[in-house]
Amino acid sequence: MIRIAVLASGGGTNLQALLDACAAGGIDGRVAVVLSNVPGAGALARAERAGVPTEVVPSKGVTDRAAHDAAMLERLARHGPDLVCLAGYMRLLTPGFLRAFGPSATSRGCPRVMNIHPGLLPSFPGIHAQRQALAYGARFAGCTVHFVDEGTDTGPIVAQAVVPVLDDDSEEALAARILAEEHRLYPKAVGWFAAGRLSLDGRRVCVEGARGPELAALRAPWDE
Repeated sequence: MIRIAVLASGGGTNLQALLDACAAGGIDGRVAVVLSNVPGAGALARAERAGVPTEVVPSKGVTDRAAHDAAMLERLARHGPDLVCLAGYMRLLTPGFLRAFGPSATSRGCPRVMNIHPGLLPSFPGIHAQRQALAYGARFAGCTVHFVDEGTDTGPIVAQAVVPVLDDDSEEALAARILAEEHRLYPKAVGWFAAGRLSLDGRRVCVEGARGPELAALRAPWDE
């Protein structure tokens, strides 16, 4: 069973999906701590309701990113996480933080920081991915679970899910459709990591033993 640290800046719906999956046995692990850079973030309340310890390292007005991330590492060290999951964490992590959670003897060469992004990477990285997709006239959008490197949403891709972009879509409607897929896809990817099924071959993430429907993590909801 792995120990998971979740970093969140907002309401924490993806945190909730991970908490629910751990409770249901879909992830062989537990959320050991939730850390936020925003005091009063909804994710902290979700953690407290679930009996999960919380940490807050405020970032407002902070210009020394390395010192801020060092403070986060100090807080996280108290909880001994095996994997850090970003769930709406709205700051780029520094190289020092990422090195602290680099590949370990048990992670099969995989980094130990994972993120969920509301776009089909490598298209539309960064903020407002849904708005970018609409402005570009994309016919499909979706979400991507990826390992985190020093770039902006440039790390190796673990899994993706597709949703259609409808002619009358608003940014809010598209975001809601994508979010539903995020809640499905993120626990699946974290479950693979917890089971030791992920390995890294260059940039390619391999899922041991996966075949057929399980590998079809990239799908459209109308195929159900």
